[in-house]
Amino acid sequence: MRASFLLLALLLSLAVPREYSDAGASQAPSGAYLGFDLNIYPGDAALPTLHQNFSFSGYWLSPPPGTKQNTWIGKRAILSSQGFGFAVLYAGPQIKDLKSQSAARQKATSAARDAAANAKKEHFAPGTIIFLDVEEGGRLPATYHAFLQAWADELASAGYRPGVYCSGIPVSEGHGVTIITADDIRNHIGARELTYWIFNDACPPSPGCSLSKKPPDASRGGVPYASIWQFARSPRVKELTARCATTYARDGNCYAPADSAHAWFLDLNVAATPDPSSARNQPHQK
Repeated sequence: MRASFLLLALLLSLAVPREYSDAGASQAPSGAYLGFDLNIYPGDAALPTLHQNFSFSGYWLSPPPGTKQNTWIGKRAILSSQGFGFAVLYAGPQIKDLKSQSAARQKATSAARDAAANAKKEHFAPGTIIFLDVEEGGRLPATYHAFLQAWADELASAGYRPGVYCSGIPVSEGHGVTIITADDIRNHIGARELTYWIFNDACPPSPGCSLSKKPPDASRGGVPYASIWQFARSPRVKELTARCATTYARDGNCYAPADSAHAWFLDLNVAATPDPSSARNQPHQK
């Protein structure tokens, strides 16, 4: 997915990661598993090629942000048959669309019910983690926290487990104060279960658009409680990726090593499990 937010990023002082080779593996011996996501389903013929490097795939239950159609619907069975696990996604609202906390809670209840119904239609088992896609970064307003709380409550009551895809990039608020969206959400979600998928493609800590036989652990993305770290986005954000620009293709996108035709530009992820949304995974709680 292409997350867009106001890039007022102040990068924290993190160690530069070791160099990575371009040779990938669908299952890493270190216990870190690579995954990809993109808004448009890449096509059935792409799956054997993508599985050479990736253990899991993002999977949309709603039209991705900025689109009106969802091309992933009906593709769970073939992805599973090709050996892929899943990181299941549902599009969240924009801040401007949440006019009040009560309206936000109503929207969240409707969204969670739709997500659960779609998950059931796609044969995702009860207990599957569904990640709400939060595209905007920095400190979220009270209306968005009201949405997230209601989303988590309603999804749990429907038999699924709530997650959130959000920024893990430190954003300056001035006067030496920084905020990470994941931390802001965690500080407001209360005792509710919530699993975190964070994006942080700043180099460092990100190795850039580079695959490795020993991928970095998800905790190296700067949010130690995150279950998934999205370490590269397509196209790259120039302000964040200057130090790893050469790892991207000339057009600024990421591609699988075997995709010589550059047919499918990807976002790259790493998780501790090859099936991050699985109902069998233990939840990450506050």
